[in-house]
Amino acid sequence: MIIAVHALLYSREADAARAFFRDVQRFDAVDAGGGWPIFALPPSEIAVHPAEDGHQPELYLVCDDIDATLVELRGRNVEVLGPVSDQGWGRVTRIRIAPDVELGIYEPRHPLAAKVRTASRRSKRTPKSVRRPGKRSRK
Repeated sequence: MIIAVHALLYSREADAARAFFRDVQRFDAVDAGGGWPIFALPPSEIAVHPAEDGHQPELYLVCDDIDATLVELRGRNVEVLGPVSDQGWGRVTRIRIAPDVELGIYEPRHPLAAKVRTASRRSKRTPKSVRRPGKRSRK
């Protein structure tokens, strides 16, 4: 059973990329040993796009207000790489988190699968039986 997604980023400046997640985003992390951080991510989702060839997996950070998010990121010295582009399905741009690492960032206009899954799980929970004081449960 799949229990999570573990995304990998590669950088010659790994400490700079780690600092983005630790200091700018303030993501919690665990030490995988020897001071190697693995960062907890917010809920995630995956999409598969058709392609002829030559495409590599991409990683996008999702935000709820791209304009406000970019102002906040610029205030924390994150380089924004170009203007926001309206793609219909969302508003998107790229940011540099280390000298050799760029990530997409976008504000979606589609429902988030992560939110649907969370809501679905909440609605399927069975409420625990409530014991009233003074009443004994039957076995």
